[in-house]
Amino acid sequence: MLKTLLAQVKEYKKASILTPVFMFGEVIMEMIIPLLMASIIDDGVNKGDTRHIYIIGGWMVVTAVFSLMFGLLGGKYAAMASMGLGKNLRKAMFENIQNFSFANIDKFNTASLVTRMTTDVTNIQNAYMMILRMCVRALSSLVTAMLLSFFISPKLASIYLIAVVLLGICLAFIVKKAMGYFQAAFRKYDDLNESVQENVSAIRVVKAYVRGDYEKNRFKKASRNIYHMLFRAENVVIWNAPLMQFTVYCCILLISWFGAHMIVGSSLNTGDLMALLTYCMNILMSLMMLSMVFVMISMSVASGNRISEVINEESTLANPADPDYDVPDGSIQFDHVSFRYSSTSEAPVLDDINLSIRSGETIGIIGGTGSSKSTLVNLISRLYDVDEGAVYVGGKDVRTYDLDTLRNEVSVVLQQNVLFSGTILDNLRWGKADATEEECINACKMACADEFIQSFPDKYNTYIEQGGTNVSGGQKQRLCIARALLKNPKILILDDSTSAVDTATDARIRKAFREAIPGTTKLIIAQRISSVMEADRIIVLDDGRLNGFGTHEELLKNNTIYRDVYESQTQGGGDFDEGGAD
Repeated sequence: MLKTLLAQVKEYKKASILTPVFMFGEVIMEMIIPLLMASIIDDGVNKGDTRHIYIIGGWMVVTAVFSLMFGLLGGKYAAMASMGLGKNLRKAMFENIQNFSFANIDKFNTASLVTRMTTDVTNIQNAYMMILRMCVRALSSLVTAMLLSFFISPKLASIYLIAVVLLGICLAFIVKKAMGYFQAAFRKYDDLNESVQENVSAIRVVKAYVRGDYEKNRFKKASRNIYHMLFRAENVVIWNAPLMQFTVYCCILLISWFGAHMIVGSSLNTGDLMALLTYCMNILMSLMMLSMVFVMISMSVASGNRISEVINEESTLANPADPDYDVPDGSIQFDHVSFRYSSTSEAPVLDDINLSIRSGETIGIIGGTGSSKSTLVNLISRLYDVDEGAVYVGGKDVRTYDLDTLRNEVSVVLQQNVLFSGTILDNLRWGKADATEEECINACKMACADEFIQSFPDKYNTYIEQGGTNVSGGQKQRLCIARALLKNPKILILDDSTSAVDTATDARIRKAFREAIPGTTKLIIAQRISSVMEADRIIVLDDGRLNGFGTHEELLKNNTIYRDVYESQTQGGGDFDEGGAD
């Protein structure tokens, strides 16, 4: 974990090195001041030497100025290093997430990833700043003050040493006890973020079903869980201050008592006693700072582990050593393909699938809910890898292609139609970044989207809200289809992507496909028989197995499932699941 985090320091190594240097310089300057004060008292005030007071006083001013300068520079470079580390951690996580396969994405939920990139990174950068600044300062001050104290009076300095050891043991116990609570608290942040995210993104559904009170209670519960964990942690940490104050006052009393007797016995000067009392405060304040650093570190350990998990997560999919950058055509072949989402699953999701699709064909795919229709087409663009067998596109195993090349030639309109905040043109150009407005309009005409876009006041410059909340479901689907068409792919997959449009518009979209992109292989997943019956051939899936593959007429004669669904939809108006259940 530590290696992963420190690897992201990168260009901020110089700032990370200079910060401790300046902090050490500040400490040295501060440690010199008590010695100068002792000299003023013993050699200036006690002897009535005004000139000595002025000279040493001048050096104290110079020392204080240098201390201030070192402190400012240390603070500047600490901020630069810690904020830079935070920036690099967020960047490293975000970039690695972009390389995740669907299997990797399934492992981390969205709320957890958001927490790791915000709360967890903030904890790490705060801890890093405290380590570079407070920890270095505290350790330097502790060691330097201890050495100078022993130089002045080993007998009195031994009081510090005993106090430091006892206090160190107590602080270690406090930190260890608090660490468990902090780690549990940060795991609860995922639940809180998930509650907020779901509520905000689905606020219309919440209001429609009058579930506001339920969502409030859910949020309150998640928030209360974090409160209880942090409250328990703070109940442990609060012992830090009284222990520290008790130790400080005991040391001051003991040093004053023994020091006074030593001054009376002429074995210690008054100035030296003043210096020892100053060092006493420095030592114990250094311990206080160290305890704060350790508490912050204990809080950030869990955050560091969670961040490292994301950065070190390797995609389950990778480019081959010598990838193929040429997809000859849109032909597709499934050769004894079996697939499981998890290696521990007993039964495969897809079992021994054999298919051969010619380039340019229009293929319909139907099946009941859970029959693995989406899984089947996800294997074509290699969003998942098969467990057994092979999938071929253009006569080549998809695992031999460069991933970006393959996915640019296999355009998928997924079940969940996602639009991003920006204009309609911005969203369309996700399909082709340099697409002209004319190309966008032509794609929208094929997807039957141009007509409703033209009705908007700003037409193609109409602003789309995040998630496309200001357009209807059918409009969103047609925009997503247009976006996919802009890629001019060799294979076009529509995963139940016309379910929200009326049958007349659905028919017009399919007609446009036949006329405008005859050379593109088209796979259409649908629940409506009317959406696939004109396809060249139709795949019937049942519980992950190939139940039938042929033309509409052939399946009506030979496939019981297809015939039952056709009759239920044309005669009784039912959907596929109803027909399949008969």
